[in-house]
Amino acid sequence: MARAIMLQGTGSDVGKTVLVAGLCRAAHRRGLKVRPFKPQNMSNNAAVADLAGEAGGGEIGRGQWVQALACGVPATVHMNPVLLKPQTDIGAQVIVQGKVFGEARARDYQALKQSLVAAVMDSWAKVGEGADLVVVEGAGSPAEINLRANDIANMGFATRANVPVVLVGDIDRGGVIASIVGTHAILPPEDRAMICGYVINKFRGDVSLFDDGLAAITRFTGWRSFGVVPWLKAMAKLPAEDAVTLERLADGERRAFKVAVPMLPRIANFDDLDPLKAEPAVEVVFVPPGRRLPADAGLVIIPGSKSTIGDLLAFREYGWDRDLEAHRARGGAVVGICGGLQMLGRTVRDPDGIEGSVREAQGLGLLDVETVMEPQKTVRNVEARSAVYGTPLSGYEIHTGRTTGPDCARPAVTIDGVPDGALSADGRVFGTYLHGLFGADAFRARFLASLGVGGAGGDYRAAVEAALDEIAQDLERHLDCDALFALAR
Repeated sequence: MARAIMLQGTGSDVGKTVLVAGLCRAAHRRGLKVRPFKPQNMSNNAAVADLAGEAGGGEIGRGQWVQALACGVPATVHMNPVLLKPQTDIGAQVIVQGKVFGEARARDYQALKQSLVAAVMDSWAKVGEGADLVVVEGAGSPAEINLRANDIANMGFATRANVPVVLVGDIDRGGVIASIVGTHAILPPEDRAMICGYVINKFRGDVSLFDDGLAAITRFTGWRSFGVVPWLKAMAKLPAEDAVTLERLADGERRAFKVAVPMLPRIANFDDLDPLKAEPAVEVVFVPPGRRLPADAGLVIIPGSKSTIGDLLAFREYGWDRDLEAHRARGGAVVGICGGLQMLGRTVRDPDGIEGSVREAQGLGLLDVETVMEPQKTVRNVEARSAVYGTPLSGYEIHTGRTTGPDCARPAVTIDGVPDGALSADGRVFGTYLHGLFGADAFRARFLASLGVGGAGGDYRAAVEAALDEIAQDLERHLDCDALFALAR
């Protein structure tokens, strides 16, 4: 079995995913065969694993896909054996080793977790095969002791797999001393013994000003500090793991061309927009409920959704349908991706109640198509081509439902030679099931040029690779990586 270390956080969104990616890239740059692992993730930003067969071809968290990229290896479903995809405020779809396992309400899932231990440990063994090091990411916080009995994400996994833990605290949100010392105070002795030290993340300013803080934490806990990580500017260039980050994206950096993205309640795979955010002339604004779609936007993109009908009803409730109609009247362009394609049609029907109790909803009517939800889920990586520009595309599909109608005679793309999506008669509105299409540099350049944006189409994938290298270099400077890697067992 490979040696391993685990990063757990004092809470959600403390930066564990980026730190794991950076440590994976740092180990990879040292010549180590390194792999990422996250026993349980909760995110609607899913990716499709790179490998076919048992090791891949299914859904994993986007964070683990990026971490695999940092390791220089194909992503497999075993890097994230349990993925929870929230569908309602109290329930989620459960993905196990890449495949749909079922659905569970939050309370029911707590009882279900023990039945998933075997899959987690099976994937754990597979990920470690042939590796020198595995860097494990926890979920949420080990301080959630009310959930400890059935835990498979944090100390429940660490104690079972005998993996040493480093605790990550986020100083940017305040209270980092109390959060780390408080975690020490409430953990049971066997869990506390797994923690070998801590890392302070997202520090801004003169690190020496926190010397007394480090001393205080060590005095209260007996844990050593592995270092203080500054705010990593390069992390903004990595795909976001989940919707927790959306609050920080509500206001884009003002640029020449504005893209508005409604922040749907069950928004999914919004990392589709990252290549557009990376364009120097493009401002991407995620619009939260309560705000109108900006009138000065040249493009509105309706992203993926884990609950198309529910999000379509919310879209109307927030008044965005009226904003979209006004945008269209001004000649603005509209793109729908996956669930967004379904919403742009005339109707969405769910005869089997796959998404919930509402069986039919009126669409936004910008495309002459209709969608019928079907039980079988499409999950696959694909190669495609733009039907408008003829440029190559690559990406993936994760969806239920079949979309048909007159506008499908004008497909947006072709996938393996098969038409996909639909295009309006004037060419200003299109939808597709293809996630990742904006990552194709030539297509992105041609599409933005059609909207009057020049100079677009830089090498997006190279920018992500460069960001991973930059983060790894920063961690090597600010953390005792030698000690961290030596800690692995």
